[in-house]
Amino acid sequence: MNLPFETTPQAVSDYAVHLQRRQEIDALLQMLGLPLPGRYDLYDQALVHSSFTYENRLSPLENYERLEFLGDAILKLIVSDYLFERFPDYREGDLTKIRAVIVSDNRLAKFAQQVGLGHYIVFGASEARNGGREKVSNLACAFEAFLGALYLDDHLEAARAWLYELLADEVTEVDMSDTKDNYKAVLQELTQADGFGLPVYRTVGDVGPSHNKTFFVEVLVHHEVIGHGSGKTKKEAQQSAAKMALSVLNQLPSAETVAALEQPEEAGWTSQVSVLEEDAADTLP
Repeated sequence: MNLPFETTPQAVSDYAVHLQRRQEIDALLQMLGLPLPGRYDLYDQALVHSSFTYENRLSPLENYERLEFLGDAILKLIVSDYLFERFPDYREGDLTKIRAVIVSDNRLAKFAQQVGLGHYIVFGASEARNGGREKVSNLACAFEAFLGALYLDDHLEAARAWLYELLADEVTEVDMSDTKDNYKAVLQELTQADGFGLPVYRTVGDVGPSHNKTFFVEVLVHHEVIGHGSGKTKKEAQQSAAKMALSVLNQLPSAETVAALEQPEEAGWTSQVSVLEEDAADTLP
C-alpha cells in the first residue's frame, strides 16, 4: 500500500499527531454543537499560542494572532446584532456600554472556560509551565480566533447561534448590574483585560470658590492621556474623563490605542493647583 507520507519514524509520528489533532477538533466542535470542519487548518491555527511558534522557530503567521484580529470583528458584529435585536428600546449609548463589558477579555475568558477551550490550545513549554492555559488574555484571544476560524470555514450562522446561547445569561447579568452605567468600572475592565493595567486619574486643575469648585481631571492608560473630564466633584470629573476615554477607545483597536492616542491639552486646562496624582486603586467610586 502506498502511504501518503514518508515512512521514517519521525514522519509517521508527525502524521499520527496530525490525525490526533483532527480528532480533537472534531470532538470540540461536536461538543459545542457546531458543524464539523471543512478546513481543519483554520481551527488548528486558531488554537496555537505564539509561544509555541516562537519556541519551535515557526512563522508567527502560524499562530492564532491573525485569526484573533478577524475574530474580534466577528465577535463585535454578532454581539452588536444580538443587543440590537434584544433591546429595541435602548439608545446607542446603552448598547455600547453593555457591549464594552461583554467583549472584554474577562468575559471572553469566561466563555472560553465554559466551553473548555483552554484544553485544546497548544502552548510552548515555558508558557504551559507558567499557567498559560488559565491566563485570561490567552483564553480570550483563542476564543476570538476560534470565531475567526468558524467564519472562514463558512460557519458564520452556526457561530452566531452558538454565541447567542452563550450571551443570553451574561447579557442579562450585565444589563441588571450597575457596571454598564459606571464609566470608570467599564474602562477599568477594558484596560485590565487588554493588559494595560489600571487607569490613572489625575487632577490637573480647578476653578471657582471653595464652595463651588469645578474640577478638571485627565485619565491615563499605559502612561498616555486618553480622556479629559470636569465636574463639581473629583469623582464626577473622573466619570466624565472615563466616558470620553471609552468613546475614544471604542474607535480604535486596543493594540493601536497606546501608540495612537494622546489627546492635546484643551484651552483653559492649565493647572491652577499642584498636579495631584490620584491613587490608581481608586478607580471605582
